[in-house]
Amino acid sequence: MPVLALPRSLEAPVTVLPRLYAAEAKRLARLGIETVRDLLLTLPYDWETYGAPAQVAGLDDGKQATVVGTVTSISAKQSLRRRIKLTEATIRDDEGAPLRLVWFNQPYIAKNLHKGDRIAVAGTVKSARYGGALQMQNPHYERLEDREDVKPVRVGGLMPKYHLVEGLSSRKIARWVETALPLADRIEDVIPAQVRERNHLIEVAEAIRRGHKPEADQDFADARRRMAFAELFELQAAFALMRASIAAEPATPIPYRQEVIDAFKAGLAFELTTAQRRATWEVFKDMAQTVPMNRLLNGDVGSGKTAVAAAAAAMAHASGMQSVVMAPTEILARQHLHRFRAYLEASFPGLTVELLVSGQPAPERRRVRAAAASGHCALVVGTHALIEEDVELANLGLAIVDEQHRFGTRQRELLRAKGRGRPHFLAMTATPIPRTLALALYGEMSVSVLDEMPPGRTPVTTEVVDPDQRSRAYEIVRREVAAGRQAFVICPLIEESETLAARSATAEAERLRKEVFPEFRLDLVHGRLKEKDDVMRRFVAGEIQVLVATAVVEVGVDVPNATVMMIEGADRFGLAQLHQFRGRVGRGSAQSYCLLLAEDPSDAALERLELVARIHDGFRLAREDMERRGIGELMGPRQHGLTDAAMESLRTPALLDEARAEVQRLVADDPTLDGFPALKAAAARRLEQTSLS
Repeated sequence: MPVLALPRSLEAPVTVLPRLYAAEAKRLARLGIETVRDLLLTLPYDWETYGAPAQVAGLDDGKQATVVGTVTSISAKQSLRRRIKLTEATIRDDEGAPLRLVWFNQPYIAKNLHKGDRIAVAGTVKSARYGGALQMQNPHYERLEDREDVKPVRVGGLMPKYHLVEGLSSRKIARWVETALPLADRIEDVIPAQVRERNHLIEVAEAIRRGHKPEADQDFADARRRMAFAELFELQAAFALMRASIAAEPATPIPYRQEVIDAFKAGLAFELTTAQRRATWEVFKDMAQTVPMNRLLNGDVGSGKTAVAAAAAAMAHASGMQSVVMAPTEILARQHLHRFRAYLEASFPGLTVELLVSGQPAPERRRVRAAAASGHCALVVGTHALIEEDVELANLGLAIVDEQHRFGTRQRELLRAKGRGRPHFLAMTATPIPRTLALALYGEMSVSVLDEMPPGRTPVTTEVVDPDQRSRAYEIVRREVAAGRQAFVICPLIEESETLAARSATAEAERLRKEVFPEFRLDLVHGRLKEKDDVMRRFVAGEIQVLVATAVVEVGVDVPNATVMMIEGADRFGLAQLHQFRGRVGRGSAQSYCLLLAEDPSDAALERLELVARIHDGFRLAREDMERRGIGELMGPRQHGLTDAAMESLRTPALLDEARAEVQRLVADDPTLDGFPALKAAAARRLEQTSLS
């Protein structure tokens, strides 16, 4: 298609591209690709190297190769034993040597290709099991004109590997990119020329061309580095603008009072750790300023974040200011209610803590709203119900959000807006985050780290259980439950899958209920279950003895009586996630157990699990996860909002440091970035796209 027929706007939907239909546009949208701009800026994550066309006689078993030949036979059939649909073909190269081709579950290929067609194929060469011609299974193919001088365009050489969903192929995406590529020159470069020169970066149009159609490995590396820098640069610019916006709207200072912290510590049944005292002092110093506090409290499971937040609420109350605590689930909100009441109400007469959640009776909600609006309630703990329009606070001075990553920018801003001025803001997360990742994803916030556990906590005994030793794991569950305690059984899937061998929660719950633990009260919870809050409430109350669950219980569940965490398909979870599961037990005085059962008995899988058994420091495990699986895997794609290239660059933080330094240099001369409109617009888009901004 000629360039003139291409859309004039980069913001045009991808459906303007030829042979890209509505169904495919929906699939692309699941990958974050909705416009022509999105398509061009989404580079392949890797490349397959097949080389220039080669003769069949020179091919080696197990090697990737490209072959050009003529189809001598092709047919669709079905295997007798497994009833798999096959398309089988044979081609002969220019020297007459045969190559057998097999495609599984792609019967349409027999209609697309015909005897006599000249085609190029690229794939991995395999020796035939019982002699005969070499073969390729599921090769890429491209029909060519019937002339020897015509070379393949889309098959062979370097072939891109894009992230996919069902119904898409890298070949399809590459074809659409090929059509849109002439528009690359229209994309504005968000990185100023002087920044590119200082950091040896290529221009954006050149990065797009080299990233999608490299001629050598270095081309692809240069493109990925440039794109990664741009993403981190945009994000740090967005953070700089957010910090400036926050600073422009002053908060009411909350001065430090020694008598408040003395009374708070006197009311505790334990001594604050050194890390808690350090974090509390950092919070107090921020709250004493007119610039609103914007701080992240990053601590491992059980490190005592709630005590730090309660001390901050006590200081706010002493200045006549109210506080709110927003949690992602009603179960977690109720747990916070009990904790904050225990920490505060006895030590500070007149300080009342109330709960506001959607599950309350209407009269109770009206009572709490009235107390908050009149100022008679010092601290309101709740869920999303806190940000509803009919909720008002008389004098909000401190907003606290637990599990920060569960809430988007708009929700947090609605919470902040409940105050007459801008309240001080404290976010908490129980997912230990390595420093580099915290700078990249929470760069607008100051970070306090609780890297010390309170004394007296009994370490959870963690054990990797071989698949054939499952009965021993069941015996541990049976022994603990019979002694009056409770157990979790975690499954990686909700429902059974034909393509994955992992145990599903629904099927496993039914099997355990009937065959393994018929004598115990067992129930199931997962993210799609409407009654999950009720199930969790009954488990917390001790009415359920064994809870089968998915990752929905990863954070925010405090059941001191639970002493066993049994994780099926443990090799399917990341190290940091396994550590979060382990943190659900070991919260009482009794010895607790974490049992890791692997579906994959390979040495590599078991070695990963042994790390969890050996290392109890969540920050160390998070760093191991980052190194082994990548930062994107550690956070999850919906949380981090960055491409593979940007996330992977954080393994070696030099690129992030360079991007931060360059943004600081620009902001020092132009605080609003008005002189860099492309960068300012990109920063605004970045804040809209990422839930962590």
